Amino acid sequence: MERITVAKPSADRGYRLPHWATSLLSTTLGFLAFGLLWHVLSHTVAPKVPDALTTLNTLWEMVRDPFYDNGPNDKGIAIQLATSLYRVGLGFLIGIAIALPIGFLIGASEALYKAINPVVQLLRPVSPLAWFPVGLAALAASDKAAVFVIAICSLWPTLINTAVGVASVPEDYKNVARVFRFSPWKYLTRVLWPYALPYILTGFRLGLGIAWMVIVAAEMLSGGTGVGFFIWDSYNALDLERVMAAILLIGLVGWAIDGALSYLHRKAQA
Repeated sequence: MERITVAKPSADRGYRLPHWATSLLSTTLGFLAFGLLWHVLSHTVAPKVPDALTTLNTLWEMVRDPFYDNGPNDKGIAIQLATSLYRVGLGFLIGIAIALPIGFLIGASEALYKAINPVVQLLRPVSPLAWFPVGLAALAASDKAAVFVIAICSLWPTLINTAVGVASVPEDYKNVARVFRFSPWKYLTRVLWPYALPYILTGFRLGLGIAWMVIVAAEMLSGGTGVGFFIWDSYNALDLERVMAAILLIGLVGWAIDGALSYLHRKAQA
């Protein structure tokens, strides 16, 4: 007897774009909508603000010669960005060096948590700019005061997320460490650090995002060199095209930094 087989119907015979193509299309449409809204607003509500095309032309002129140096107040955008990135990196590393040990301590000890947490909650909401005079008085140098502001403002997310990650280690993990008599170092490197790492990276991501936002305000106060000073100096020169172009560049760099940390975070969770 001849056996009859019925082919399974295809779930979907329609053509679908690859994931990367749909992502690229969505991103392009989003930027086009943003550019259109910007164009309409700059020609109606805020006519003094340059539109998107003018800003892009100015940005192109800035990146065509990014390393020129015509004196203290006239440097290329790459020099300004490099200065700001150096300050953010240094301040962020100082913040990490303070936040990680304290985060591990208060996450591992309930008594320390009760003692230190009120201080953290008291200092954490303070505006970044309020720390600038403190840094200026303590360090007697405006560029060091900017790094101080970055360190103070970027350490809180790392500290809090580290404490939460360490405090969240399951009791089973702790019991296994007790049964096998892990040394403190082995417990730190084999249990606490791997479990808390995704939380810590989340803190890094938030802290670095705050640091990159704060640097503009800090450099407007400190002067000298940096993207914040560049924006303030361009505004004083009534050059809003350069202000808007610098804002776009700051956004692109911040996006790249966040993307890199997001990639590391996904790798840590994998």
